[in-house]
Amino acid sequence: MERQCGQLPSPPSYVPATLSELPNFMTFTQRINNLLSYIIQDLFFSTFWGQWDSYYSEILGKPTTFCETMGKAEIWLIRTYWDFDFPRPLLPNFVFVGGLHCRPAKPLSQELEEFVQSSGEHGIVIFSLGSLVKNLAAEKAKVIAEALGEIPQKVLWSYAGEQPKTLASNTKLYKWLPQNDLLGHPKTRVFITHGGTNSIYEAIYHGVPMIGIPLFADQPDSMAHMKTKGAAVVLNFDTLNKQDLVNAINTVINDTSYKENVLKLSRIQHDQPMSPVDRAVFWIEFVMRHGGAQHLRPAAHSLSCYQYHCLDVIAFLFICLAIIVFVSKKCCMFCC
Repeated sequence: MERQCGQLPSPPSYVPATLSELPNFMTFTQRINNLLSYIIQDLFFSTFWGQWDSYYSEILGKPTTFCETMGKAEIWLIRTYWDFDFPRPLLPNFVFVGGLHCRPAKPLSQELEEFVQSSGEHGIVIFSLGSLVKNLAAEKAKVIAEALGEIPQKVLWSYAGEQPKTLASNTKLYKWLPQNDLLGHPKTRVFITHGGTNSIYEAIYHGVPMIGIPLFADQPDSMAHMKTKGAAVVLNFDTLNKQDLVNAINTVINDTSYKENVLKLSRIQHDQPMSPVDRAVFWIEFVMRHGGAQHLRPAAHSLSCYQYHCLDVIAFLFICLAIIVFVSKKCCMFCC
């Protein structure tokens, strides 16, 4: 949306396409894949949103498009920051407010605190695949429960499905967990997550390394960012087996680089001139005080596609060059 509707520049040489799961330092092959991803996304955008725009116009009762409406936004508040995102060109009306929901941890309930403290020096593992995933297929839950039973840590698993038969004594199931408060507990060693942006930011905020098991949408891409930054190990949900999960947990806990890297991201998150919430509030009120922020919008919004990419200029220069070559060739033939 920000690239197509907000006119945010995105050079394919070092800005990975959305959902491409690519790093920012790309090999030649990866750059080819990235460019193809941009082309495919543009084609999808033009066809899919073309159909949506017809429906959207009928709802509003005016000839407009969804992207045109989005493009009129005075300020774009982006829910990431440079601890998560890769460096890329920005426009002045784009403000990054990632982590605006994060907050210090509160004390746990007595029951949770007793279970956490019973982990001793090994600490705890938090396992949550997000609020949309309430349960899993019985076989997959069985595999996960077996794996969790083989580690020395205590495990708090956010799971509302039927209790797996292989559930070990070190693992407790909860239909809901105070995730932020648990991530902020000093005994938390690793966070097994689906890779939702809110969950990732809570882990960054509290400096907890991650194991990603992304399921859909932007989750694989988000976890690819954390893997590139050395703060996570990423597993494939479809091919996940017991040993994969056991190895991942042991790797993230025993290899200190994961903890060091996520703590570095955490320091970046905390080291800001104002909090993400204050920054979001400031820019919203800025737009209200000044009746908009047209002075921050680029002229790209008023250009056609061929003007934006200077295709008309390139065509003109090519014609001029062709004329010069043609005239030069005729002059040489005349002189000879």
